[in-house]
Amino acid sequence: MHFDSLKRTADFNRVYKSDKRWHDKAFVLFAVPDSKGCRVGFVASKKIGNAVKRARAKRRLRALFLKMIPRLREGDYVLVAKPPILDTPFGELEKAFMRAIRRLELGKKQ
Repeated sequence: MHFDSLKRTADFNRVYKSDKRWHDKAFVLFAVPDSKGCRVGFVASKKIGNAVKRARAKRRLRALFLKMIPRLREGDYVLVAKPPILDTPFGELEKAFMRAIRRLELGKKQ
């Protein structure tokens, strides 16, 4: 499965208003499962730091999402970075994302 980017503000707002959300120390995951296709948006505000740090945070979120995409159902997702994402080991991010998938029931149907 591949993914497209969420581009319109209306799409982001629809995902933000969803009931499915997971807060971790390093990121927040918002999801609207079972939409047509798989679309994702990555957000890093100025709370993260300067442009270099924000770009690094988004790259880490993108790598995390790419690694987990085979396990996810189709839908729209938004990943929002929090400041600790820059210092959190990638393995911890993976574990947190897997917990989110289980708790929000976003895994593929068997």
